[in-house]
Amino acid sequence: MDGLPQISDDMGDLPALSDLPDMEGGSGDGGIDGMEFPSTVSRMPTPMSRKAKAAVIVRILASENVKLSLAHFPEKTQVELARQMTDLRHIDRNTMVAVVEEFLQELEAIGVSFPGGLEGALNLLDGTISPDTAAKLRKQAGFSLTGDPWERIAEIDAERLLPILETESVEVCAVILSKLKVAKAAALLSMIPGDRARRVAYAISKTASVSPGVVQRIGISVAGQLDSQPPKAFSDAPTERVGAILNFSNASTRDGVLEGLDERDKEFAEEVRKNIFTFANIATRVDARDVSKITRAVEQEMLIKALAGAKGDAEASRDFILGNMSKRMADGLREEMDALGAIKDTEAEEAMNAVVSTIRDLETDGDLILLTGDDE
Repeated sequence: MDGLPQISDDMGDLPALSDLPDMEGGSGDGGIDGMEFPSTVSRMPTPMSRKAKAAVIVRILASENVKLSLAHFPEKTQVELARQMTDLRHIDRNTMVAVVEEFLQELEAIGVSFPGGLEGALNLLDGTISPDTAAKLRKQAGFSLTGDPWERIAEIDAERLLPILETESVEVCAVILSKLKVAKAAALLSMIPGDRARRVAYAISKTASVSPGVVQRIGISVAGQLDSQPPKAFSDAPTERVGAILNFSNASTRDGVLEGLDERDKEFAEEVRKNIFTFANIATRVDARDVSKITRAVEQEMLIKALAGAKGDAEASRDFILGNMSKRMADGLREEMDALGAIKDTEAEEAMNAVVSTIRDLETDGDLILLTGDDE
């Protein structure tokens, strides 16, 4: 509506539905923009109730395609709003303008609004107070969240949710998976052992009769368990961190560390190896169709040095790269490699690490996917 400031669709910024003061009805013909009213317009009762005026504001916002989130209001309030909108018919333009002006006056009188409830406050303070403090506050409040706990749960990584699914009953697990997005639910289901996964899947078929109140209580409980989990100092798993370090270590250091890990914890060593990607792994872990992306992204000088210095296990990757480009380009690179002659091992390793780093960047950006041992 012309002349009206943009109003947030967050009801936290609006006065409560029943908080508008009484006002006399106006007179005159007209209607809301874009709506045709009959020549005889019903006048609003005098005085117009606060709830009726709240319904008028909701109706005007709806006509402007402003979607209000009213689902978190008490059921009684939602029912009263629907009743008011059912009883109202048409109001004249003067009355409508008077309601809007009074509403805007109330908005302007609000200096600042607060979210209300612990969860709203913690969401507002996210990134300002420490996770430990937020967890303690939720624990002291008995996890009596005023907002929707499932909104928070939906943002949690599947790895953090998995321990809860491993300890809760299959019925609770069924509710949790039903409230998550399909992709995350599928990922979690695949992490659960086969027999238990089948029982959880069957339990989902029995969730139709679960009441919203029970779902809400389960959500509060799950959120509480998540808040009680100690915060992680590192976002990556230990095997990923060791693998990342060894990626850019020289070959002798890498081999020595892996040999020592084999003696202490062979299973851990195997997981580390899965997270290591070196120049020698290009031949087995890069799709041939992605070679052109790599050669375009790597500096020409570094690529030539890496190919010229590839020895031993790295030779297969050198041949793989040259074999998956045009013959003309491969011949040109071979000529430049021959012209470069012998290069120092340190220079060759630096160049090969540069190629590996570029491939990792392409993977992070989603431009290529490294193959695993399970890929055909």
